Amino acid sequence: MLLDLGVLVVNFYTSYQISEDALAINLAGRQRMLSQRTAKALLALATARSQGQPAQPQTQDLAELRGAVQLFDTSLQGFQHGALLPGGNGQTVFLPPATDAAAVSVLQQAQAVWTPYQLLLAPVLAGRASDTELQAAAAYAQSHNLALLEQMNTLTTALEATASQRATRLRRVQTVGILLALLNFGFILFKFLRRLHQADAAMDAATEENREILASVREGLFLITPDFRLGSQISQSAHQLFGRPLLPGEDFIAMLESLVGKPVLQDAKDYVALLFAPHVKEALVQDINPLLDVPVQLQNRLGQSLPHTLAFRFNRVRAGTAVVHLLVTVQDISERTLLAHKLQDERQRSHRELSLLLAACDADPALLRQFVARAEAGLLEINDLLRDSAHGTPALRQALDQAARRIHALKGDAGALGLEMLVQQAHAFESMLLRVYASGGGDPLLALPLPLEDLLAKIGALKRLAGLQRGSLAQAHGEALNAALARLAQDLAESHGKRVSAAVQMGQHGTLGAEAADLVREIATQLTRNAVVHGIETPAARQQAGKAAVGRLELQLGRHEAEWILRIRDDGQGLHPAPIRDKLIDLGWYTALQLESFDDAQIIGHIFKPGFSTADGATEHAGRGVGLDLVQANVQRLGGHLTLASTPGQFTEFLIRFDV
Repeated sequence: MLLDLGVLVVNFYTSYQISEDALAINLAGRQRMLSQRTAKALLALATARSQGQPAQPQTQDLAELRGAVQLFDTSLQGFQHGALLPGGNGQTVFLPPATDAAAVSVLQQAQAVWTPYQLLLAPVLAGRASDTELQAAAAYAQSHNLALLEQMNTLTTALEATASQRATRLRRVQTVGILLALLNFGFILFKFLRRLHQADAAMDAATEENREILASVREGLFLITPDFRLGSQISQSAHQLFGRPLLPGEDFIAMLESLVGKPVLQDAKDYVALLFAPHVKEALVQDINPLLDVPVQLQNRLGQSLPHTLAFRFNRVRAGTAVVHLLVTVQDISERTLLAHKLQDERQRSHRELSLLLAACDADPALLRQFVARAEAGLLEINDLLRDSAHGTPALRQALDQAARRIHALKGDAGALGLEMLVQQAHAFESMLLRVYASGGGDPLLALPLPLEDLLAKIGALKRLAGLQRGSLAQAHGEALNAALARLAQDLAESHGKRVSAAVQMGQHGTLGAEAADLVREIATQLTRNAVVHGIETPAARQQAGKAAVGRLELQLGRHEAEWILRIRDDGQGLHPAPIRDKLIDLGWYTALQLESFDDAQIIGHIFKPGFSTADGATEHAGRGVGLDLVQANVQRLGGHLTLASTPGQFTEFLIRFDV
């Protein structure tokens, strides 16, 4: 740029000098004309005077002579010293002094000729010259006019030579300027191309880095436009996370249709639209993101469909104040979700274990020790039954049936003591036993040892706790059992939205033998559960039937003469043959035609069959069809007799008579 500027300055200065030279050449040419005009006017005056012509023509010639002499003299002085003088167009111009040696020499010679000439012209110009003075001036003009003309021609030639030199120099300067401009252009072009190449290389490197990032990053990354379309850059993991190739320009909302339901889909669309609104603060709406936890099914390399959990996060991409894109980050948080669930399960398990220990601490010590002994014996019996039975044999089914009774009894005893965690585990194990029973063995059977071992571990912990406690056996046989059964009735009523008042009189239970006491306690526990779950109605149903909102449950054990009598009675809805008949048909045990020959007593008698229940579904407290089957089995082991009395809408009463 500096070189170009220097060339331009030199070019401008040389052009200015050439302009001055042109002016000087023009004025030098005018000097030739003025010298001739001076001589012509002077000779015309001399001729007119000699011939005696009128004064008017002489006056015109004199005026012309004066103008020519004055302009010639002014111009000659300007060539030598510089001066302002009229130009060719009549405007005043500045004539710089000549500096060329040849021109200066010519001007000196011309001045030498002009000075005498000017002195001779002085009286003529003043209008007072005599004939002799006029003739002397005319004679000088005739003798020196040619020399003066030659000198002015020489001056013009010298000035033209100077102008030519300057023009040549100007051309050289311009040539150098053009070369410098070309070099400058080449340099700029080289720098531009080099920087363009560097920019292309940097862009290629950035593109390659971007490709490597998108190929190696574990998260799914892509941009979406304000019309919910995917951008051109999509990470490799995004295809894997969605289980299919994603295409640039694809509709993001349409992609979500196969992953989420319609309500979540609409919420997601509204949320994304909200993020594109520049006035909404991004940090304030992060917590309402509906796509933070999206369960999906993805196929592995073997083509198996496995559950996964995806998390979508959105970040704004701004251009000034406008939101032009959203950066979508998709993460597979399956492991984190699984760990969170495991942590939650572990916390719940710890809470349940703590609740179990607290409930055990609140239980009567002697009654707890008695429960632990029965539970441990029952679980070990289940273990022996399952170990000694071969797969797919009738012996296995018989063993599973006995195991189901044992675990159902344990569940009832745990509920009576308020050991809710054991109730849940026993219920889960009971469900596994029924699945094994239905499948005849196989893989479900192989899964039984672990939960059985866990139950034994829980009982072992309670056994150690029971060993630290003290309590009287008589209390366990008396008041403690009454309290446990009453609490069981209240807990069951609360969990089913019912209200019950339990009158329990099992005080003489402590006088029974150990085996008989266990059987009677199991019978009382199962019939209490059955009465509250199946018999007692909800407060609204009881009031609609004209009953008190609180149901009444009575449990009584007493000795009458030579036999024992256990009586359990509730004032609930009683037993209706019709629902039982419908259930038998639904189970496929009988056809409607076969049941036509059964009376009501025969129909109701099926409630004691294994696997029969009128409950809509299996819960921890009902629906297995094991409770009354266990009651009947225990009555048989006691060698007793069970009598069932019921009036629909009024009551149900179980009366067990036995002698020990």
